[in-house]
Amino acid sequence: MNRLMQKYRENIVGELQKELSISNMFDVPKISKIVISMGVKDALSDKKSIDSGLELLAQVSGQKPKITKAKKSISTFKLREGDKIGVTVTLRGKRMYEFLEKLINVVLPRIRDFRGISPDSFDGRGNYNIGFSESIVFPEIDPGKIDKIQGLEVTIVTSAEDNKEGYALLKALGMPFRKEKNG
Repeated sequence: MNRLMQKYRENIVGELQKELSISNMFDVPKISKIVISMGVKDALSDKKSIDSGLELLAQVSGQKPKITKAKKSISTFKLREGDKIGVTVTLRGKRMYEFLEKLINVVLPRIRDFRGISPDSFDGRGNYNIGFSESIVFPEIDPGKIDKIQGLEVTIVTSAEDNKEGYALLKALGMPFRKEKNG
């Protein structure tokens, strides 16, 4: 069992139950999945860029990504419905906790001038989004083998009812938030 998963089950559930005044331990918020997605810049002009995006996301997540396609046509972007425009992967269970532990302990501290992540990136339902402008902050990525720098988006989906519960959960798991907390 992963250290973070074990810490959640043994310590954090009890702490959150007291902190959030939740009577039933099964109502304590938990992480249900982590979605990592990447919009591929030159997907329409260069078909190989989707393959490099797939490879990059597979290295970061340790799981085979899925290609996302455009849902509708947008003529100003020369985009047709069904065009391949990005890649995404959903992590659950053990892989999800391994990725979260790597994100907290390795990736975020590697960011230049890192002073903590913003506590304002919750969506109103306790889910948290982190955007990376460069994927090379992940230790699996070899910067010498990358031809184009790609950004990616990490969404941590929780079972929390609101932002306060989501914040408390991620803070207890060790997410390095900045000191100022608005709301």
